[in-house]
Amino acid sequence: MMTGKTKRMLLRLVFELILVVCLSLILIVPLLIMVLGSFKDPTEVTAFDLSLPKKWLFENYAIVFEEAKLGTAFFNGIFITVASTAITIAVSSLAAFILARKKTRLCRFLYYFFFIGTIIPMQMIPTIRLFDALGIYGTYANAILLYVAINISFSCFLYTGFIKGIPKALDEAAFIDGASTLQVFFRIVFPLLKPISMTVLILDFMNIWNDINIPLYFLSSPSKWTMPLSVYQFFGQFSKSNWNYVFADLTLTILPVFLVFLVAQKHIINGLTEGSIKA
Repeated sequence: MMTGKTKRMLLRLVFELILVVCLSLILIVPLLIMVLGSFKDPTEVTAFDLSLPKKWLFENYAIVFEEAKLGTAFFNGIFITVASTAITIAVSSLAAFILARKKTRLCRFLYYFFFIGTIIPMQMIPTIRLFDALGIYGTYANAILLYVAINISFSCFLYTGFIKGIPKALDEAAFIDGASTLQVFFRIVFPLLKPISMTVLILDFMNIWNDINIPLYFLSSPSKWTMPLSVYQFFGQFSKSNWNYVFADLTLTILPVFLVFLVAQKHIINGLTEGSIKA
């Protein structure tokens, strides 16, 4: 006869198995169909199944890379993503340092002002008119500035919560030794922000790299489009006859995000958990 503890363990095991099956059906199976399909011929890939290719066609990737001009799209995506992420980390961490350390009404207002920015949607037409008036519409600069503006609110919110957990005595000791505010931040505080900085880096990198709306509306020339937007264009051209090319394009597009996540994923939960607890 099973005890209460054994029943709970059995129920937990069954629940975990159900979750694994659901996760496989929702995420893993479609991903495997895409990756395997990228190596198949146009006829074989239309089965959309998990069977291995009869012949592994690695040349599909060479064709896609040339036809979709992925070299240019990859450079555009990396440049915009890295620049936007770096600026977001620099600006939001500096702002969060002041908001976390200063106990004034202005800082409290600015903290909630940043928080409100996480729920207010972007207004497309006014933003386009603004960048057009500034003379930067259609350039890399307007896309980078827009990504920074979109991501800075949540990033600042995470940084502020994390910095509140760093003892203020470290700052005061540095100030006594004659350090300036910037010196205190860059020499003492910022090195301690590695967990949350990695979290912000991964989240922003994934959001910016995968986005197609801003490149579509704010980059005027196709030569400036990023890889996800090239998938959008490539899908309309080949989805009716060459799904193997579409799958190869999709695989190449998600590869950078997958590698970044694989290398730094251990920092995500730590950074989010510590930041939320200390907020």
